[in-house]
Amino acid sequence: MIPLFPDDDPCPVCRKCCLDSFGEHAVHCKELPGFKYRHDLVRDVLYDVLKRAGISEKKEAPVNFLTDPLEGRSTLRPADILVFGWEGGKHACVDLTGVSPLVGLRDHGFVAGQAITKAEAGKVAKHEKACIENQHVFVPFAFDTFGALAPDAVRFLKRVQQVVSSNTAHVKGQNFVFSRVGFAIQKGVAAQLVARLPTIRL
Repeated sequence: MIPLFPDDDPCPVCRKCCLDSFGEHAVHCKELPGFKYRHDLVRDVLYDVLKRAGISEKKEAPVNFLTDPLEGRSTLRPADILVFGWEGGKHACVDLTGVSPLVGLRDHGFVAGQAITKAEAGKVAKHEKACIENQHVFVPFAFDTFGALAPDAVRFLKRVQQVVSSNTAHVKGQNFVFSRVGFAIQKGVAAQLVARLPTIRL
């Protein structure tokens, strides 16, 4: 809640909206730079966390059942991260999405957790059925710009933490799972804000 931008200035990135002083537009503007950087940064950090935990995975993995046989090409994005043998021998498609809890704040007010809950439900509705039908597990990994994680993301990271715990005797060795993901989210948000700061402030 620190005023960063002059009111009513156009966003220097998308040039379509007016900035508000506290950065509501800046943290949910979907134009580059920032928005995709935030998603990819969190994905890359999560991938590294899994790798360090000794969990077998692949980043941006193509999955054949997401291919439309009529078009002969994928109509949906590949899994952000494919975790091999995650649950009952089934591979897990992990799909990340980041949202701002400030979206619609002026019209509907702020409700803690509402944005990520909605984002998580949307991902489940879009991808879970196809994954289940093809003997895969779907894991929506939703987070917001305040650093909050949706329930499925928390469960996923807690299980990763258990794997780390089984491989190390040091309690401190487990703490990096949540802290690294949280730091990556905040670094991504910072990139979005900095990209929209007036030049004079840089």
